[in-house]
Amino acid sequence: MQSGLYENLISRQALIPHKEADIPPEQPENAYIIIQPEEIPFISYPYEWSFGQLKEAAQVTLDVERIALEHGMTLKDASAYNIQFHRGRALLIDTLSFERYREGDPWVAYRQFCQHFLAPLALMAHRDIRLGQLLRVYIDGIPLDLASSLLPGRTRLKPGLAMHIHMHAKSQAKHADTHETIERPKLARNALLGLLDSLSNAVKGLSWRPAGTEWADYYTETNYSAAGFEHKKKLVGEFLDLARPRSVWDLGANVGVFSRLASERGIPTVAFDIDPACVELNTLDIRKNNEQNLLPLLLDLTNPSPGIGWQNAERDSLIGRGPVDMVFALALIHHLAISNNVPFERIAGFFADITDYLVIEFVPKEDSQVRKLLANREDVFVDYSQDVFEERFGELFAIIRKEPIEDSSRVLYLMKRR
Repeated sequence: MQSGLYENLISRQALIPHKEADIPPEQPENAYIIIQPEEIPFISYPYEWSFGQLKEAAQVTLDVERIALEHGMTLKDASAYNIQFHRGRALLIDTLSFERYREGDPWVAYRQFCQHFLAPLALMAHRDIRLGQLLRVYIDGIPLDLASSLLPGRTRLKPGLAMHIHMHAKSQAKHADTHETIERPKLARNALLGLLDSLSNAVKGLSWRPAGTEWADYYTETNYSAAGFEHKKKLVGEFLDLARPRSVWDLGANVGVFSRLASERGIPTVAFDIDPACVELNTLDIRKNNEQNLLPLLLDLTNPSPGIGWQNAERDSLIGRGPVDMVFALALIHHLAISNNVPFERIAGFFADITDYLVIEFVPKEDSQVRKLLANREDVFVDYSQDVFEERFGELFAIIRKEPIEDSSRVLYLMKRR
């Protein structure tokens, strides 16, 4: 605070604001002050971020370190978990991760930055976008020897990746089994700034184009007519105005068309989708339009983020971060019930665990999208009907409104948990 770093970062919206809290500490002998950060509506994790979100988080981390050095401070941590998305942008939430910079000291967070940011970004850009999910397994970042072995050989010709991943991994392996104290090399301030520039250039040089996935062009291929699509949007807007939720999760959000009906009303909204391309396109739109109430995240609803880390409690599960006031489940029920063989009662039970209000679309068997799912498999789904759907969901939810969608065989429901 005295260095001026806090005010600088707050003015740049790079650090979560806080205020001092006038409450007694639990351990007075160990406490200086109690600070209360501004609350973030939804905590997300790196394995749920799009490529663009992880890249933005990496650049913010490096920018914060540069600014800290200008104020005689430095980051002692470069964990991706120290970054959150708030009001449409990435910012640091670990106010206590700063310490005084001492001339000649190396950046102690260098390895962590490479494991948490550079390695997964390089793997996603040069090998396969799905390798970002390794962050769910390796909670302290992807080991550099693993990243080095998975990356194509051509990446050794890229100076940034050669230095910060391949050579870095070789150096780690060399010293892995030594029991001798390794003396840290001195690093002049200019050399440290050069290191940060090199890392920044390596990150900026990585790119991924969201194309060629199953759902990225969904809205151009869907069987809605223009009138039906607009009618569905109108109904969702009416349901929002009727229930007036304070928070919304859109499960299966695609690129966020319907999510924005909530976020544009000022409601903090999380737009989940299984397709990395959809999440990336949604992220790009948020940046382009400077949106503040929408957070796109990657999620496989049939295998959602679990509680992981020590005692399965360091990073919360999806359900543990609920409940939420309202859930959208639009054009989703047939994928869960038919593609993944989940019975209606189990789907209803899941929704009842996480929300008070449910906006759900029933897609009947005669719909072309359901026929596509059944084209190459035996139809054993004798209970997949609107009557059974209403019966099973009616055990846990009361139907407030039920509206057929124009020019389609689909029906949209607003339900409230009993």
